[in-house]
Amino acid sequence: MNDLEAIYTEVITEHSRCQENKHPLQCATCCQKGHNPSCGDEITLELQVEEGKVKDAAFTGAGCAISQASTDIMIDLMRGKSVEEAKGLTEKFIGMIKREITDEEELEDLDEAIALKNIANMPARVKCALLAWRTMREALENK
Repeated sequence: MNDLEAIYTEVITEHSRCQENKHPLQCATCCQKGHNPSCGDEITLELQVEEGKVKDAAFTGAGCAISQASTDIMIDLMRGKSVEEAKGLTEKFIGMIKREITDEEELEDLDEAIALKNIANMPARVKCALLAWRTMREALENK
């Protein structure tokens, strides 16, 4: 394992164990369920969207380390962003995982979410990494 892979593994491990964003959100203005039938991952994403901004976000649910880490990383990234910024970051992440966006500079604003880039090399895990981001897209579209 090279240094970059080690950092990615550490980020995924750290975020999959993190409980800071894993709780019901009392002030939620929007709630969206996401389910990955192929491996059983399930999340409920709750957002507090006010004045065009994602003021807060949290999730509940269960799943593999990749789905949990991806959700946690996404929430950290989205908190405080405008709805339009959040939509753009969501599309950028999905594009990265689908290998449609490969330019490192273009991906920089994904911050720690870049750690999930190599999931594209593991087709069975792609849905795990995308679950939260697709759920976020649905939540923002339905808002």
